[in-house]
Amino acid sequence: MNIEQLQAAADANQWIALFPEITLGCLALGLLVLEILLPKAQHKFIPVVAIIGQLTLLICLLFTFNTPYIGTTTFNGLLHHTRYGQFMRVFFVLSSLLVSLIATVSLAKQKLPRIEFYHIVLVVSAAMMLLAQSNHFVMLFVALETVTVGFYILVSYFRSNPLTLEAGLKYLIMGALSSGLLLFGIVLLYGVAGNPLLPGHTVSGMSFPELQKFLTANPNNFLASIGILFVLSGVAFKIGAFPFQIWIPDVYQGAPTPVTAFLAVASKAAGFAVLLNLVTGAFAPYATLLVPVLTVMAGATLIFGNIAALTQHNVKRLIGLSGVSHAGFLLMGVVAAMTNPFALGAVYFYLAVYLLASFAVFGVMAHVAGENDADQELDHYTGLAKERPFLGLVLAIGLGSLAGIPPLAGFIGKLFIFIAAFQAGLYPLLAIAIAGVVISIYYYFGWIKAAYFETWRAPLLEGETDDRPARTPVQWSLGITMGLLATATVVLGIYQGCLGDWFLNR
Repeated sequence: MNIEQLQAAADANQWIALFPEITLGCLALGLLVLEILLPKAQHKFIPVVAIIGQLTLLICLLFTFNTPYIGTTTFNGLLHHTRYGQFMRVFFVLSSLLVSLIATVSLAKQKLPRIEFYHIVLVVSAAMMLLAQSNHFVMLFVALETVTVGFYILVSYFRSNPLTLEAGLKYLIMGALSSGLLLFGIVLLYGVAGNPLLPGHTVSGMSFPELQKFLTANPNNFLASIGILFVLSGVAFKIGAFPFQIWIPDVYQGAPTPVTAFLAVASKAAGFAVLLNLVTGAFAPYATLLVPVLTVMAGATLIFGNIAALTQHNVKRLIGLSGVSHAGFLLMGVVAAMTNPFALGAVYFYLAVYLLASFAVFGVMAHVAGENDADQELDHYTGLAKERPFLGLVLAIGLGSLAGIPPLAGFIGKLFIFIAAFQAGLYPLLAIAIAGVVISIYYYFGWIKAAYFETWRAPLLEGETDDRPARTPVQWSLGITMGLLATATVVLGIYQGCLGDWFLNR
C-alpha cells in the first residue's frame, strides 16, 4: 500500500461520526485523572461526574438523533451507521447511566474501590455502541472482546464474596469458549470466501457486504454453512440462548446487582443487534439454513427458560432464567425479521420496553439486597409493599411488564413480536411462546405475591434474629429514576404514539 492509498484511507476516517463513543472514552479517562488529582475526601463526587456526563451525552444524542451519518459507511467499511444503530447508541448510554445510578446503592454496601467500576462501565458501553454498528468481522470481534473483557472484571468486582469469584471464573471460561467458537467461524468464512476457485471470491471476506455477495454466489457451500453456525454459536452465548445458556444462573447470582442488570439488558441487546445485522445482511443468502436452526433454538430457549425459572427462590437466578425466556421471544422476532420487515422494529421495540421494566426491577433489588449481594431470596421481599409502598409498586409494574400483563408496555412488546411471527407463518413457535407467557405469569406473580402478601414464617426462637437484610432508604435521584421507568412502562403500554410509529414503520 503506497502513501496515496494510506492517505485516502485516513481521509475516510470520519471521527465526528464517533462523537458519542469518543465522549464516553474521554469521560472514562477523566474519572481516573480526577481520582489522581483530587484529595481522597473528594473522591465521593467522582461518580456524580460520571452520572452527569452520561446524562449530558444522552440528552445530546436525543437532540441530534438524525445525524447526517445515518445510512453511510465510515472507517473504510468497518462501521455502518443506521437509524437502528443510532437507537442502540441511546439504548447503551441510557443503560450505562442506569447501571451507574444503581451502583451508587450497591457499592455503598461494600468496602471496595468505586471509581474503577464506573470507568469500566463507560468503556464497555462505548464498545457496545461500536459492536451494534459493526460492518466488518474485525470490528465486530475487537468490540465484542472489549465488552467481554470488561465484564470479566465487573462480574467478579465484589471479590470478597466467594460466589462472585466463582461467577467471574465461570464467565471467564464460558466467555473464552464462546470467543473461540466465534473466531473459528470467522476464520472459516474468511478462508472460504477468499478461495479463488469459487465464484464471487473476494479478498475482503471479513466485510459484511462482500461476504454477502460471496454467499449469494455460493448458496450451498458446506464450509460456509459450518462457519455461519459457529458464528451463531458465539453470538448465542452472549444472548443466553439454548443450549449456550448454562452460565447464566450462577453468573447472574454471583455478579453485583448493577452488573447483573448490565448483563441482562445491555449485553443481551448488543448480542441481538449483532445477530440482526448478520441474519438480515451478511448471512441473509443462507436463510434456508438460518430459519430452521434459529427456530429450534428459539423454541428450546423459550421452553428451558420458563420451566427452569419455576423452581427458583433466589431472585437473581430467577431474573436470569426468565431472561433466557425473553431471549427466546426476541429470537422468534429475529426469525420473523428474515422474511417480515415489521419484525425488525418489533424486536427493537421489545428491547426498549425490556430495558424499562428490567431496570425498574433491578433498582428495587439493589434496595432490598444486603451486604451479601448474591444472597437475594424471595423471602427477603416479605412485607415490602407494606413497609416501602413505592418499591412495592415499582416492583409490581416492572414484573407485570416482564410477564406481559396488559396494559403495561411488556404486553405491547410481546404482542408486536407475536404479530410478526404470525405474519411470518411461525405457528408452532408462536404456540410455544404463548405457553411460555402463561408459565411466566406463575413465577413473576410469585415474586409479586412475596412483596404484597404476608407469608407464614416460623417464630424466632430466643436469641435468634431476623436474617432478612434491612432495606436501603431510597435516594431521591434513584427514586425519581425508578418512578420515571415505571411511569414510562405504563404510558407505553397504553399509548405508543410516534415512538411506536418510528419502530414499526421503518
